Amino acid sequence: MKVTHRPLTVVAVLLSMFMAAMEATVVATAMPTVVADLGGLELYGWVGAVYMLTSTVTMPLYGKLADLHGRKPVLFLGLAVFLVGSMASGLSSTMTQLIVFRGVQGVGAGGLQPIALTIIGDLFRPAERARIQGVFGAVWGIAGMAGPLVGGLIVHALSWRWVFFINVPFGVLSAVVLAFVFHETVEKKDHRLDVLGTLLLGSAVVALLLGASRWLPIVMLPLAAVLLAAFVLVELRAREPVLPMELLSRRVILVSSIAGAVVGAVMSSSVIYLPLFVQAVMQGSPTEAGGAVAPMLVGWPLASAIAGRLLARTGYRPLIRVGFVVVSVSTVLVVLTLRAHSSILVMGAVMAFMGIGMGLANTALVIAVQESASWQERGVATASAMFFRSIGGAISVGALGALLAASFGPDVPTALLNKVVGPEHGRDLPMATLALLSRELDAGLVRVFQVIAGLSVIAVVASFFFPAGKLGHA
Repeated sequence: MKVTHRPLTVVAVLLSMFMAAMEATVVATAMPTVVADLGGLELYGWVGAVYMLTSTVTMPLYGKLADLHGRKPVLFLGLAVFLVGSMASGLSSTMTQLIVFRGVQGVGAGGLQPIALTIIGDLFRPAERARIQGVFGAVWGIAGMAGPLVGGLIVHALSWRWVFFINVPFGVLSAVVLAFVFHETVEKKDHRLDVLGTLLLGSAVVALLLGASRWLPIVMLPLAAVLLAAFVLVELRAREPVLPMELLSRRVILVSSIAGAVVGAVMSSSVIYLPLFVQAVMQGSPTEAGGAVAPMLVGWPLASAIAGRLLARTGYRPLIRVGFVVVSVSTVLVVLTLRAHSSILVMGAVMAFMGIGMGLANTALVIAVQESASWQERGVATASAMFFRSIGGAISVGALGALLAASFGPDVPTALLNKVVGPEHGRDLPMATLALLSRELDAGLVRVFQVIAGLSVIAVVASFFFPAGKLGHA
């Protein structure tokens, strides 16, 4: 059997995960320009939410496929779909098309992040894994936080379409390298894919997101509850469930899933809506908007590296608790800094502080989940942890987008809001109208971040239910 070249495999896997993580947020600073070009401010939240939705729904399926058929072919499948969606998104001529193709892109992304982490879990022993997962956690955080900054630079230098086109050469490079350097042995046996469970889970998540986004909530929320109940019943009887209920009966995975969902909501919503505040209320440029969240690039990797080294001595729980407390404090500080004449430097410092909390908590959570699972379960266990983190992000971004839209008074025309959000900041509008629109956006976005701060407190509470345990004993 051919031997895997670990360093090159790690680089290629890191690249594929980086693309998927960055793409979740890279459009944040490009969206005001997209809205000015294509229109559709009322659909603003959906461009980010649909990506997270489709990637979230497909994560458990990819994880299960990786356990059944091996990591390599499943990662290649995810890469192919992701690149097709990227090209189509860049060629979109309407906001509706962009939303649809972002959904396709998300379907591919659902197979990149969890499978990348699963491959690392396979290649390294527990002691090594703590260090390398610290690096991967840092890269995941860097990618997510770099998205707005990179998006701003791309929009300034090229156009918003290159936010999507730029994925293609890097995706092809990752696939070519993995084809030659990564090798695995998979036990061949009869498998039965849980198609019904996958369809029920996907439908439940879609209904939940629609209800949370205030689209027929009186119908969608009860429908989501019924579909989730049906999904649980199917999974309890399935021979090879896409999301084994036995995994969620383990305290480590259950608490990690709850905490991960909440912190995913906090992070995704922060990096989507803070750039909007900078551009629409503070009248900053896309690059300045990206710069407001970019300092997380410093805090996250430093904290992840420290967490990877401390895990063997402290165990998981202290790092998770401290991390979530730091995140919660930082969200409160963000609310306090949301002013039209605030300093982007101060915002950046607060976001760096948030990055420290994310780096400490997420590194410990991912490793704890992987250490609680065997090889045969590691793919679906890793995917399930990322599933809950992503579903938290998807639902929160959609729901907060609906909250923002609902905060505008009936006398606020959407077409004029599109102009304020765009790169010209509504300079051709009468001063009185511009002032009114800015106040409406300011008040709406402050409400959004007040909700985000409230969510962060839930993560702190969840962390106190995490079981005691050290590396190798999750």
